[in-house]
Amino acid sequence: MTLTAERLTSPELEAIETASIDELRNTQLKRLRWSLKHAYDNVPHYRRRFDDAGIHPGDITRLEDLARLPFTTKADLRDNYPFGMLATPMSDVVRIHASSGTTGQPTVVGYTQNDIDTWADVVARSIRAAGGSRNDKIHVAYGYGLFTGGLGAHYGAERLGCAVIPMSGGQTEKQVQLIRDFGPEIIMVTPSYMLTLADEIERQGIDPRTLPLRTGIFGAEPWTDCMRENLERRLGIDALDIYGLSEVMGPGVGMECLETKDGPTLWEDHFYPEIIDPVSGEVLPDGEYGELVFTTLTKEAMPVIRYRTRDLTRLLPGTARPMRRIDKITGRSDDMLIIRGVNVFPTQIEEQLLKINALSPHYEIEVRRDGNLDMVLVRVEAANDDIALDPSACDRLQNELRHAIKTHIGISTDIEVCSRDQVMRSVGKARRVKDLR
Repeated sequence: MTLTAERLTSPELEAIETASIDELRNTQLKRLRWSLKHAYDNVPHYRRRFDDAGIHPGDITRLEDLARLPFTTKADLRDNYPFGMLATPMSDVVRIHASSGTTGQPTVVGYTQNDIDTWADVVARSIRAAGGSRNDKIHVAYGYGLFTGGLGAHYGAERLGCAVIPMSGGQTEKQVQLIRDFGPEIIMVTPSYMLTLADEIERQGIDPRTLPLRTGIFGAEPWTDCMRENLERRLGIDALDIYGLSEVMGPGVGMECLETKDGPTLWEDHFYPEIIDPVSGEVLPDGEYGELVFTTLTKEAMPVIRYRTRDLTRLLPGTARPMRRIDKITGRSDDMLIIRGVNVFPTQIEEQLLKINALSPHYEIEVRRDGNLDMVLVRVEAANDDIALDPSACDRLQNELRHAIKTHIGISTDIEVCSRDQVMRSVGKARRVKDLR
């Protein structure tokens, strides 16, 4: 089910990227039926869950029938730690990745060689959708190791024929030195760490428009259109969103296309999406906001059936490709803060502060409890130290942001405008919230 490296070095789209919707749905159904049988026959967890629901893979004759099957959650993966969800013998597994495990037992993902090839294919397809080609150098600043970002980006870039600079995360000054000296045209990194790199580029007195860098492929955390505008304005690049998660494959499940920049196109020939009501589990029609759910269609070592991502978004019609798109991820259901009865996502606060030019994109949110009341402090750096050292300017900015958050989000906050480097920088996924309740 994989494509050859030679084919992917061509600037031409793959046949599936120009297929009709009927052709795409037929491919999905054929692959779905294989994936369900593969999971049922080889993963005891899925056999039990299907049997308990009174459903056999052979009962699924339409894509819509998928809604009859039970969900898979991160708890299921942790309960079967480390290798209970594998559908192939360990002798067929060529790589193992795992999550950081910050909220419990790590989730473990295995890959056969075919899985690695498929992953490289979809990441190569993603880079090409961003305007990349074999003529480009790609600076990879995602972390390498158990995290899927670095190696996923690396193999995909090589599959496309690019020259890869495998920098990984950290060593910010050296990152900028290599960007200046090696001249990559594309960088793949988290948007929050790109902000740190942008600060360092400016600190070193480098005009970013003198660099060959033209495209940033940013993922691994939610980010807003305001963040896109900030990065594009400061760096003179196109900022594009790549979507993925380790449990489904890694980066490359979806990619924003350069010609439209209207949300990641999901590579539906490998990953079948649904949107559900996060509370009831009911499947929602395209265009309605809810929780994103994926079923893998071609994955061998660890197929996942109706995996609840916790990412909140909606499915939209295809534009640059026939596959459907997702809207910007507004947040994760497990990242949502409930502040005095109001549902709040960090990206909502980010959107408001980025509208104020005198504030920088570096911020953190601290939540604490005073008696029975939730209290929120937003600490954000001023755009420059002249502002931070001017008490009247800080007061004005604090009042402006406090008013914007109250008006648009509906919660009261304390605001602290601080000087440069007072907010911890991220070298991987940003951790914006300190919940001290």
